Amino acid sequence: MRPLEALPSDLPRGDAEARLPKGFRAVGTAAGIKDSGAADLSIVLADDGPAAVAATFTTNRLPAAPVQMDKEHLAATAPEGGGRYGWVEAMMCTSGCANAATGAAGLADQRSLATTLATIAGTEPERVLAMSTGLIGTRLPVERVARALSTSIPASGRDDEAFVGVAEAMRTTDSRAKKASATVELPGPSGAPVTVTVSGVAKGVGMIHPNMATMLSLVLTDAAAQPAALSALLRPIVARTWNQLSVDGDQSTNDTVLLAASGASGAVAPESDSATMAAFGRALEAVARSLARQQAADGEGAATLLTCAVSGGADAAAARAAARAVISSDLLKAAVHGADPNWGRIAMALGNAVIAPTQTLEAAGFDTVSARERASQPVELDPERLQIDIEGTPVFAGVPVDYDEVALSERMRDGEVVIRVDLGVGDGTGEAFGCDLTEEYVIENSEYST
Repeated sequence: MRPLEALPSDLPRGDAEARLPKGFRAVGTAAGIKDSGAADLSIVLADDGPAAVAATFTTNRLPAAPVQMDKEHLAATAPEGGGRYGWVEAMMCTSGCANAATGAAGLADQRSLATTLATIAGTEPERVLAMSTGLIGTRLPVERVARALSTSIPASGRDDEAFVGVAEAMRTTDSRAKKASATVELPGPSGAPVTVTVSGVAKGVGMIHPNMATMLSLVLTDAAAQPAALSALLRPIVARTWNQLSVDGDQSTNDTVLLAASGASGAVAPESDSATMAAFGRALEAVARSLARQQAADGEGAATLLTCAVSGGADAAAARAAARAVISSDLLKAAVHGADPNWGRIAMALGNAVIAPTQTLEAAGFDTVSARERASQPVELDPERLQIDIEGTPVFAGVPVDYDEVALSERMRDGEVVIRVDLGVGDGTGEAFGCDLTEEYVIENSEYST
């Protein structure tokens, strides 16, 4: 029996590098949030007036102070966006303190720092956005962070190393910084092609099971676009990438993705439904997908990246739900860690898969009526046509398939395990990213706050 083929993709090739797009300057520094003295404060500034920005946030019902503030500020700069998009001139990220579950005092801290940053940057507080990551229930050392803002902004740079510094300062338990970039040719004013850069950095290796966002990610581009157009592009891409990421099944209080566009490349802003916007979207999705995979591969204690690609779904929502159910199974994650090709755990997860809620489907592009009809429904599959492959080896095709367990186990020790599934009921496709479950994960999270 031939193995299932890889899912088709027209995404451009991306690099695992941070490339600061035109129109921004950045800096990462130590503000004294972390006891270790490591870098813990990132700042990105728009050079020439406000940049268009779109955002997605956690749907956790205990959102952190920066999430609350960001929604307020976005709604203030673009009231029609409902807190999903707007304009920004300065963005900051603090690591080592989540500023979540800190009540009115924590929100006041966040607003105070936004005012400080706005004053230094010469803008209004409403044009400042923030992200935080770290221990829940702790407050930011406002005076120390404020001092660091005033001393570090003059040192901000417009080169790639400055953006690398942002990625490094975002880390908490990450073993390495997450960086990705891609370029795309878009038309300039004369019609001649202009090179546009899309580049992102991210953090997050634990408490990851996003719904509308990732742990933390900041994506910058020198493309031109209106905030509403950026939001319409970003939300379905998040649904296909970061929402398909899971490390431990726990959605954070702080999940945030910010996408800011400076327009400094000189390219003409593409029409929403044009081929030009689609090309820009593919570059953005390549960056988002790379960052999500890097986050999965660096899951706390992880030794193996786990990828599940699904075809044959009733629609894309069903395929994505099936893929996410597989990579989220603790039983399967443990089997992957032991290089055990126990395909029964994959079949079990597929049989339990449930389609995402209404809000997530709407963000992915479903109309309201279709989203309500499909939301939270069991994923359809045909048991007689169901196929499962592990690392290119067919293991199930309606009935168990004979295979060399020893040889397959050896292939599962190469750092990534790819599972391919065909549900046998339609044309929908989707993928998801996770990691194995290790003893190191348990050790790290048993003493995280002590």
